[in-house]
Amino acid sequence: MLQLYTSPQCPYCRKVEAYLDGGGIPHEIRDVATNPEFRDTVLTLGGNLQVPFLVDTDRDVHMYESDDIIAYISEHYGKGPGNDN
Repeated sequence: MLQLYTSPQCPYCRKVEAYLDGGGIPHEIRDVATNPEFRDTVLTLGGNLQVPFLVDTDRDVHMYESDDIIAYISEHYGKGPGNDN
């Protein structure tokens, strides 16, 4: 399962969310702005309170940086029908 830790004010988070939504790729959104447990998870797994932060529970992968996240998703989950580029 893909878990994307985000914040509503983050344009890079919206970029990754749009990629996931556009491709119909299943994922969970976890808002660090409203849930302290999600902030703690990002700090514990990644070491920094930075978003977007992706957790792929199936592959035990944790990563920051929107472009890296999109490249990872494209490589492992495909682009999906709405992501032709």
